[in-house]
Amino acid sequence: MTVWQHIMAERMMILTAGLLLDALFGDPVWLYHPVRMIGKLITGLEWLLDRLFRISGEREADQKRKLFAGGLLVLGTVVFSVAVPAGILYLADHIHHGLYLLLSCFFCYQLLAMRSLKAESMKVYTALLQEGLAAGRKAVSMIVGRDTEALTEEGVIKATVETIAENTSDGVIAPLLYMTLLGVPGGFFYKAVNTMDSMVGYKNDRYLYFGRAAARLDDLLNYIPARLAALFMIAAAFLLRMDAKGAVHVWKRDRRKHKSPNSAQTESVCAGALQVQLAGNAYYFGRLYEKPFIGDPIRRIEREDIRRAGKLLVMTTVLFYLCCMACLFLYMALHGKVIL
Repeated sequence: MTVWQHIMAERMMILTAGLLLDALFGDPVWLYHPVRMIGKLITGLEWLLDRLFRISGEREADQKRKLFAGGLLVLGTVVFSVAVPAGILYLADHIHHGLYLLLSCFFCYQLLAMRSLKAESMKVYTALLQEGLAAGRKAVSMIVGRDTEALTEEGVIKATVETIAENTSDGVIAPLLYMTLLGVPGGFFYKAVNTMDSMVGYKNDRYLYFGRAAARLDDLLNYIPARLAALFMIAAAFLLRMDAKGAVHVWKRDRRKHKSPNSAQTESVCAGALQVQLAGNAYYFGRLYEKPFIGDPIRRIEREDIRRAGKLLVMTTVLFYLCCMACLFLYMALHGKVIL
């Protein structure tokens, strides 16, 4: 076995162990998650850049300064978020290769969110089932950014299903793809950009220009993963005996019905597979945002759709993982080297 074949074999093992750990344990509340560290880094850099460049300014003349500061935020966040875990792994490998493998598996596990996404969505399901609408609103407020105080039960369910669908790509498929291609540091690179977008990628007075670089880079990094996630979700719908034909139809028609070029990819597949209508107008920070509907209201959305969307998430993850393993094995067998 060549050196590169050995690297490929180890990468297959790391991804397998990471996904199994995520499936078994999720994100325990007592375990400090690396995304929180990245979030604190972003908050600290934003504070520093605000002091240096006054990004809170609202004049037209401030636009270039905000764009420049936003570029520095992206650069600083990405460099630190990749260099620190890469440095830890480098030092671990010099101590003992077994330690390197253990830390790589742990980092991979931390970068995946299948179990936690399913668990958090099921908290909404359980709250609605056992405690009623008020508890459901509170539970869904933990996983969505929209205002939830006035949501109906249908609105709570819809928000939960949308979150599962969108985060199938962001929380599972994209990290798996980048770790398959670039190893664990690639996963941290993606998570750094994705976390930045969730924190500063808003189109308001403060972040319209300052957050533009992060938002554009996030769109770019998610372009391929979102479309792969949609295709694998269609396959998952077929295997789960959901409406795969409807999923294809709605995906072709509605996959561009979102300001983000990526968000509606999996949402449209999920809506078609479940035969429900998603999206539509929503309130954020007290302001109404008009959004087109995705899917057709063939039937009324119901609590069980949260469970069905969770099954789609798991099956999509399994199918994509198997594809990644097959690609790594095939590349190892044919070429004996890895793309870095």
